[in-house]
Amino acid sequence: MTRRERVRAAIRFQPTDQLPKDLSAMASTGVSCFAYPKLVAALGLPPRLPKIFDTGQMLAIPDRDVLDALDCDCCFVGDTAHTNAFEEPERWHPIDFGGRLPALVQNPASFAVQPDGTVTQGGSTMVPESYVFDAPHGGQPPNLLAEPQKEDLEALAKRLEQQTIPDERVAALAAYCRRAREATDRAIMFRGPGAGLGFRGGMAAFSMLCLLDPGYVRELHAIVTDHAVRQLERVLPAIAPYVDIIMLAADDQGTQQASILPPDTFAELFTPFYRKVNDACHRAAPEVFTFLHSCGAIYHLLDAIIDAGFDILNPVQWTAGGHSFQEWKDVCRRRIALWGGGVDTQTTLPLGSVEAVRRQVAEVVGYLKQDSGFVFCAIHNLLAEIPPEKIIAIYQTAARS
Repeated sequence: MTRRERVRAAIRFQPTDQLPKDLSAMASTGVSCFAYPKLVAALGLPPRLPKIFDTGQMLAIPDRDVLDALDCDCCFVGDTAHTNAFEEPERWHPIDFGGRLPALVQNPASFAVQPDGTVTQGGSTMVPESYVFDAPHGGQPPNLLAEPQKEDLEALAKRLEQQTIPDERVAALAAYCRRAREATDRAIMFRGPGAGLGFRGGMAAFSMLCLLDPGYVRELHAIVTDHAVRQLERVLPAIAPYVDIIMLAADDQGTQQASILPPDTFAELFTPFYRKVNDACHRAAPEVFTFLHSCGAIYHLLDAIIDAGFDILNPVQWTAGGHSFQEWKDVCRRRIALWGGGVDTQTTLPLGSVEAVRRQVAEVVGYLKQDSGFVFCAIHNLLAEIPPEKIIAIYQTAARS
């Protein structure tokens, strides 16, 4: 099998010659730019400056030789901005983040170093003791108990109707994706126009609106999804020959203990609208798989997510909410492909020994790969503190399991 064939077969619940694996096909399956140079050295590869494609989470683009060394089967196209399917040295420029990390970014001028070593990027900061940028109040409104604000839905609808992706933009996306397809046999995940749902105005405020005024939320979601469908119907037919997966949404619906919304509320206010977008995608590009990222304890939302028509669910955070990876697999078996869940990135990976990491990966993979429908990666990003021997152990063990 080619790497692309391997991933596509797994998503379709078909036999594969070996377990498909991912590192950084999207921005929650990646590796910290601070951990990346050590990983490159441990793999015996030539040193290089990490290219940072996500400058909030500070994630490195895995180079093709790193993907080869870890036997990974996926790459990505991030709109027309970046990819790891081919090299674009002209896009990347040096920076040192206040002397902490020599690296490459696309826009060094967007960063500034303060006298105490804090690095700023827009309204976000990375203090000297941190490895990521933090937004004020975690990107949420300062007063979580304030009355939720409602948008003028008529004005929103008119504004979105005027935001059609122009023909030249569609052509540029198609050309960029075609170049990626010609450069690699890996499965390609495309990150571009999405479903548009989530927690508009902040998680707490929008959650309250879902409970207090569901009629408003239904109307809002109808407007947003109509716009998403229009955009996707323009883009997908043009890029479909060149990509395998489209990331439709990063919509974290879980906390560490439970879903943010009651399952019935999610099923009423999100599932039908996600279904509309998924159906439109499958009509426009039947061979392209749709991908949902949703962190947290969403076990009790799994049926509603499956009913929404997604082909793939990530990150499979079975460590949250008190339900095992076996229970997750049993609900999802042959109904939706699972992308992730391969090792606990909050406890086992940072705090356990290399042998403990190996044991957990072997146990999890042995169950999640049953009946296929599984692409391996960790539950979430491999953070700055994770030593390279653990990262290598993860992928070596997955390959043997």
